[in-house]
Amino acid sequence: MATMRLEIITAERQVYDDDVELVVAPGMEGQLGILAHHAPLMTALQPGEILIRKDGEDTFLAVTGGFMEVIGNTVTILADACERSEEIDEGRAQEAVDRAKEQQAQQGSGFQLERVAASLRRAEVRLNVARRRRPRAGLGIGSGPGGAD
Repeated sequence: MATMRLEIITAERQVYDDDVELVVAPGMEGQLGILAHHAPLMTALQPGEILIRKDGEDTFLAVTGGFMEVIGNTVTILADACERSEEIDEGRAQEAVDRAKEQQAQQGSGFQLERVAASLRRAEVRLNVARRRRPRAGLGIGSGPGGAD
């Protein structure tokens, strides 16, 4: 399968830099699947999971938002924050989800509730990615009934 270059960068570090077959990222309007030789694209990202397929193996990362640019055969993601699944402590991620749910139950409405909901979304993404620690071959996008997992 044809490959493209993927670079994921935060203000603190370079998270990923390698040739890959597929990138699926959480765009503002939904999931964006990028294959080699994709048309030029610039989009904002929302908190969610990034799926990277290299040599038939799927890897997952948690991203809190940022921007993605596709030019030529290179995908560049400038992320607010991004973590590989093995960097996330599952226990701490679960605690963050529990705290956010408690805060959400205590909030009435308005701006604070929106902040708590955003915090809950980020915590749930981190927890989901942490639970996907083992790379899996060929699972996910287009792998039969149901598509993505």
